[in-house]
Amino acid sequence: MSPSKILRIENLHASIEDVSILNGVNLSINSGEIHAIMGPNGSGKSTLAKVIAGHPLYKIDQGTIKFNNEEITTWAPEMRTHKGIFLAFQYPVEIPGVNNLDFLRIAYNAKQVVQGLPELDPLTFFNLVNRIAQEINLSTDFLTRDVNQGFSGGEKKKNEILQMTLLKSKLSILDEADSGLDVDALRNIATHVKKFLNPTKILILITHYQRILEYIVPDFIHIMHQGKIILTGTSELAGEIEKSGYRSFMDL
Repeated sequence: MSPSKILRIENLHASIEDVSILNGVNLSINSGEIHAIMGPNGSGKSTLAKVIAGHPLYKIDQGTIKFNNEEITTWAPEMRTHKGIFLAFQYPVEIPGVNNLDFLRIAYNAKQVVQGLPELDPLTFFNLVNRIAQEINLSTDFLTRDVNQGFSGGEKKKNEILQMTLLKSKLSILDEADSGLDVDALRNIATHVKKFLNPTKILILITHYQRILEYIVPDFIHIMHQGKIILTGTSELAGEIEKSGYRSFMDL
């Protein structure tokens, strides 16, 4: 059976406060694929991630985003989440006064309701989330604390991976997932992400560096510059970037 097209982005232009950031992005991802998006600071990588997720501060000026053959260009971010899109932020926010376990259960049950599935009671949900937390070496103490409050950078990233796994995302976008992680933590998260993936899911990795791509090998790497994808290659492209830098690709 040939893979199905999960994500299709065509001629996407987007801006924030009348400043153009994306200038004609085209991207197509089949089921089961891992894509890495690389590029220098300010090239539009994180903006693309946020626009796919439906961040309300960004305005889509032109183009379309299709997910599972549905055009989601104008969809609210919560609807995109319920349909299976997950974005792990580069800088996860702290939410004082909101218990992490309650936050996770509300998000999980909201998606269950939309999909016509039963909600989980607190005890059943705790058993589920506790098992996943142990798999990624996130202490269960963090479940009873406020969302990301006092978490280290690595702990925040693990909490994002915990959310991704709970929500059973079909499209997961990890924005700079390797920042703030030591080698052991990166290896552990990469192992869990690979275990989470299957032929029906897709993953987008946004990164500056090759490090995470040594653990999660992408099918394709895209280089972004000035708000568009200027080059696409296989995983070997990461080595060329490491050796020559981005400047050698800027005139392509």
